[in-house]
Amino acid sequence: MSVLIRDRSISRDLIRKRKSQGLDRYDEVWDGVYVMPPMPNDEHQQLVSRTTSIMEDVIGWPGLGEVRPGVNVSDRVKNWKKNYRIPDVAVFLNGGKAINYTTHWVGGPDWLAEILSDDDESRKKLEFYETVAVREILLIDRDPWSIELYQLQNDKLILAGKSDLEQPNQLKSLVLPLSFQMVAGLTRPLVLVRHTDGTRQWHV
Repeated sequence: MSVLIRDRSISRDLIRKRKSQGLDRYDEVWDGVYVMPPMPNDEHQQLVSRTTSIMEDVIGWPGLGEVRPGVNVSDRVKNWKKNYRIPDVAVFLNGGKAINYTTHWVGGPDWLAEILSDDDESRKKLEFYETVAVREILLIDRDPWSIELYQLQNDKLILAGKSDLEQPNQLKSLVLPLSFQMVAGLTRPLVLVRHTDGTRQWHV
């Protein structure tokens, strides 16, 4: 259920209270509209942690770029708090177009992951990610389990492929030396991540 608050005093008090309690970590602003996403559960954070670890192993530690488990991404340098999103995992490759202003990045990551939760609006963020030229997006859906890979082509994010347990297609990244595939696990489906050099693989 969504709630639209038109009373500025109530909205200011609510935002102030969230900040004082540390509940605003994942809050975003979409074209001036304050968005409060659902709090991530343990499984969501496990997916973020494992994906971030892989990206650090492949990109961060070798010095090929920067990896962030959540970071402010905006389309503007000044007044950036009027319009920004926070991807679950972001990868900025060396030589990429995004610029780090310490409080936020202007321009899209080269690669990012969004993990869907109940009542969140990750799919609606794709339009923004398109405008800031994110090159590739891995969308992890948990109801039902599937992964989707979006790639920027002619300034448009296009669905390049989908993988689920019925059709466990291997989705090859054009940005990272990795591929992604949905596979069965003991307690829940897993995302199998393979390095293109054939030497390493991980389960998320």
